[in-house]
Amino acid sequence: MSVPAAYLGVILIWSTTPLGIQWSAQGATFSFAVMARMLIGLAICGVLLRATRTAFPYTAAARQLYLVSGLSIFVAMLLTYWGALHIPSGLISVIFGLSPLVTGVFAALWLSERTLTPLRLTGLALALGGLWFIFGQPWPGDGRATLGTAAVLAGMTAQALGLVWIKRLNVRMSSLAITTGSLAVATPLFVLAWVVADAAQLPADITPRAGAAMVYLGVFGSVVGFTLYYYVIKHMDAGRVALITLITPVSALLLGQALNAEFIPGRGWIGIALIGAGLLLYEWQALAGLRSAAAQADKPLPTSTID
Repeated sequence: MSVPAAYLGVILIWSTTPLGIQWSAQGATFSFAVMARMLIGLAICGVLLRATRTAFPYTAAARQLYLVSGLSIFVAMLLTYWGALHIPSGLISVIFGLSPLVTGVFAALWLSERTLTPLRLTGLALALGGLWFIFGQPWPGDGRATLGTAAVLAGMTAQALGLVWIKRLNVRMSSLAITTGSLAVATPLFVLAWVVADAAQLPADITPRAGAAMVYLGVFGSVVGFTLYYYVIKHMDAGRVALITLITPVSALLLGQALNAEFIPGRGWIGIALIGAGLLLYEWQALAGLRSAAAQADKPLPTSTID
């Protein structure tokens, strides 16, 4: 597989996922939309696992990893899908762009990693200031925007905590096996949430766009996106991978405005700009390494002379 194609694929999928989450709930409840996505994703993972003959470990350590990852997915996605009902889709991507910062905090506290340098702490402070602006913003058209923002923020935090927990477990296996085991844990919980929230009533008026969004998220958001991301991590340096978290919030905001007529007031843009600046500072060291590599590549090759 081409690494640049995988890289662009991750950006495209992550940019369109927040919009897909909003569209998938049109004519359906949020609990049904997320359940349908996970059922589709689990079915595809099962087929891929068998077709590729990928090993599916079932040791005690593997089961613990599936449980931790599955619970993380359940909490993160359930909160995110509910919050998506009340805030612009582009703002969802901005909040999830904070994931590297929150993951770094958890890693420093739990794994004793020295990730919080003075520069990164400055970036974290800027991002928190941006969140303050966003929480204080009366978003037009929805009285639950503050709760929606808080729900998505809590979902992102749950995902970051799950990532650090998985790293702490340090179980080596294929990304497809991890995704399959995680969805196997999370999907029954989503079915239970749908039964509790909707009394197991199937939605009667799912729009074609909502149905297409559910399929898209099940195939690309839950399976292809993760597979491509793991592939990119394996074949590219940290600086280029870090650029993804800087690009996708901007592209998601543009898509939300162009395709979903989303409006973000001026105070909201200030918060988004502060979060972007915080992310830039947080990833500065990785990006500096990227610039250094590019400078080395641009240097002319030494010439030799024959005396």
